[in-house]
Amino acid sequence: MVSGPTSGPSHPDNGSGGGHPLTARERDEYERLRRAEGAHHRRLRTAGAAVLLVVTLLLAPAAVVAAWLQDTVTDTDRYVQTVAPLASDPAVQEAVTDKLTDRVVANVDVEAVTDALTKVLADAGAPPRVVAGADALAGPLRSAVRSVVHRTIERVVSSDLFEQVWERANRQAQTAVVDMLTGDQQGVLRASGDAVQLNLGAVVDDVRQRLVDQGFEKAAAIPTPDRTITLFRTEELGKAQDALRLLDVVGVWLPVLTVALAALAVGTAPGHRVMLLITALGVGAMMVLLLVALAVVRRVYLNDVPPSILPPDAAAAIFDTFVRFLRDSTRTLLVVSLIVALSAYLFGPGRAARWVRGSAGRWTTSGGRALGRAGLRTGGAGRWLDTHRKAVTGVTIGAGALALVLWNHPTIAVVVLVLVLVVVVLTVAAVLAAAAPGRDAAAPEP
Repeated sequence: MVSGPTSGPSHPDNGSGGGHPLTARERDEYERLRRAEGAHHRRLRTAGAAVLLVVTLLLAPAAVVAAWLQDTVTDTDRYVQTVAPLASDPAVQEAVTDKLTDRVVANVDVEAVTDALTKVLADAGAPPRVVAGADALAGPLRSAVRSVVHRTIERVVSSDLFEQVWERANRQAQTAVVDMLTGDQQGVLRASGDAVQLNLGAVVDDVRQRLVDQGFEKAAAIPTPDRTITLFRTEELGKAQDALRLLDVVGVWLPVLTVALAALAVGTAPGHRVMLLITALGVGAMMVLLLVALAVVRRVYLNDVPPSILPPDAAAAIFDTFVRFLRDSTRTLLVVSLIVALSAYLFGPGRAARWVRGSAGRWTTSGGRALGRAGLRTGGAGRWLDTHRKAVTGVTIGAGALALVLWNHPTIAVVVLVLVLVVVVLTVAAVLAAAAPGRDAAAPEP
């Protein structure tokens, strides 16, 4: 007895065996369902990659700020390198000199000196006109005292001693920025209410001793509260402290998380190269926004600082000095993003990309042929480079990226240097591959 065909699913390519062959209608239905499933899976991957990309772009500026803050606070040398230029800035020196002069002169009792002189003249039997004229000496005497004090303080502040004291004090108190953010009152930079203050205790002690040595015994009475200078006031200081405190906590992990999310976005997307291009351009755009935000914050800061508290040029110097490394890091990341985007485009099917790759291939092949004609053949090494061209390219680019990651505070110049080295290595590898024996017959010139 012959049994009929068994029922049940069968593989579309299996026309015999455990199941009946698919009819044309069944095969069309199967292909439609498979395409629908593939399209659904592709949409899910695209949606997931889009979500990861958006989160990456939102975290990118915060990650740069967090890394800058954490690095500035925890690295003593980096912190001193950040604040050291303030000691030699002419605008800051002038502001410090004027503030300290006002404090010192305010503690010199000129009226007591003129009263004592009046009493001495009266006791000595001086004419009444001379005794009365002693009171008129208060103004000239105050001006003379101010001139001498200002000149003395100016010599101290503009000398190498001030820079040495400044750097030594900041090196010993590298937690000053943390003190400001947390409200701790110990350190060079501190927060008091809505004011950010600079503690110049060491400088005040030196100036006070010099004035005493020059005969101004009254200067010894300069009180401890006069050691601070208010840099600026802002009602948003509390919010900034909370935000920056959070950034300090996540300063190490937020950049790592951002890079991981970017890698997941590229790996999840159906088109890895296109997503890499979009991610790089997006990060570059966020770096531009961060630079614009810093410019806006700088303008707001300068508008909020009253000239009576701090001259505009000194305020600008203080702000620019404190954020200059943040600006440098942002610009460096912008350049890296543009380089990654350009590289992703050059590996694509665009007309310009194909022309660049074709031109590079022709140049390297011509170079390899020239080496061959000169009798220089690369042998097995050249054949290996030719066979594993993609692997060599990936390893070289990966090595360049790793060098930037491991480099301590890479600058734009460092990025350009690494890029040039990567291009040189890839070019040399391509020329050596083209000089391998049999290369001309095995691989036609592009």
